[in-house]
Amino acid sequence: MTTTEIDNPRLLLVDDDETFCTVLKSALEKRNYEVLVATNVADGIFLAEKNLPEYAVIDLRIGYESGLEMVKKLISLDDNTQIVMLTGFASIATAVEAIKLGAIHYLTKPANADEIVSALHKNEGDASVLINENPLSIKRLEWEHLQKVLMQHEGNISAAARALSMHRRTLQRKLDKKPVRE
Repeated sequence: MTTTEIDNPRLLLVDDDETFCTVLKSALEKRNYEVLVATNVADGIFLAEKNLPEYAVIDLRIGYESGLEMVKKLISLDDNTQIVMLTGFASIATAVEAIKLGAIHYLTKPANADEIVSALHKNEGDASVLINENPLSIKRLEWEHLQKVLMQHEGNISAAARALSMHRRTLQRKLDKKPVRE
């Protein structure tokens, strides 16, 4: 479904960065979307239940909440909602979970409005994507492993820390850091 098929398709934007929301909302409205904005999961769910969106752009980390819960809720309301997961904390584990829960794309920040709109309308995979020949760095592997264990424990930092034989605050510090580039 493209924006030409619906005059002003409804798009739900959920991100805790209010400035980012203001800028992206304006850019998306210029592209003929009706944009609803929430800065936390509860408000996002309220808006979605009241006004089912055709599209959604959901941040992975919304304050201390997981955007994955928002993806799950949106799909339970309407499995035709086209969802893009947007994050500054990309990991293989969260990308896999987002797609399994129903997101159609996973973008890393910074992403501009054109990239987001393109992702919203990209329903098929691309077999021509280049495969990186360089292995991941040790720091990146550690970060990926921490994300995987955290996902296995449904985002519960205390349970993940116990599974990793690590102090909870140490794990929190490691998770709060931006992931290192591959």
